[in-house]
Amino acid sequence: MNENKFSGMGSIYSKYRPSYPAEFIDYLKNDAGLSEDKIIADVGSGTGILTKQLIMENNTVYAVEPNDDMRAVAECDLSSYKNFISVNGTAENTTLSNSCVDFITVAQAFHWFDGAKFKEECRRILKPGGKVVLVWNSRDGKSSLVVENDEINRKYCPNFKGFSGAMRGAENESDFDHFFNGNYEIRVFKNNLKFDEQGFIGRNLSASYAPKETDGNYSSYVSELKALFDRYAENGVVTMSNLTRSYVGSVV
Repeated sequence: MNENKFSGMGSIYSKYRPSYPAEFIDYLKNDAGLSEDKIIADVGSGTGILTKQLIMENNTVYAVEPNDDMRAVAECDLSSYKNFISVNGTAENTTLSNSCVDFITVAQAFHWFDGAKFKEECRRILKPGGKVVLVWNSRDGKSSLVVENDEINRKYCPNFKGFSGAMRGAENESDFDHFFNGNYEIRVFKNNLKFDEQGFIGRNLSASYAPKETDGNYSSYVSELKALFDRYAENGVVTMSNLTRSYVGSVV
């Protein structure tokens, strides 16, 4: 995992990245076995977006995050919760004890990991019968707004390879088959996002590939995003078609 990828972006990430739909959390509780007594390692937890949703369900959560800036934001927001435990660790070396967690969650981060090493770490820290949950919020590629947003990113962001690290669900099915040994369940939830202009620009700037203010193409990038917002806004708001995809299974 490249722990420096989001350095300096903790505040903007926390402010503009979306949470996960209630239907997804309900699915974890009702179908995947995530009861209050289960202990979770939220790996690559960032600023604690999913972490907060999990601790609000009364689960004890180890928030494992290697980036100091991102982890500091989570600690500032969540340290008052007794069931929140901040951990300076990586996906490949969480520093957690053997067989200590019932679930491992990974929100918006699996594509940054060394998959083979992370799989071994999952096997080490999971209790018998434990599960891994991989989840992404990803823009719906059928949306014209998303298509035009993609084109702007390809024009101004040299490191852009597609939204959510180019993870596209079924297109990467073989990767998930290998990670889960074919033993996993896919669920997809609607999670459309509404943004005012500031939120829409901020959401784009929160990406790892986005230009920084000191970059020469920053102003042009923001200008084109504003024009895109104006084309699609209704009453000062755009609706971005978004899907939450989850993959839940065993790595035994």
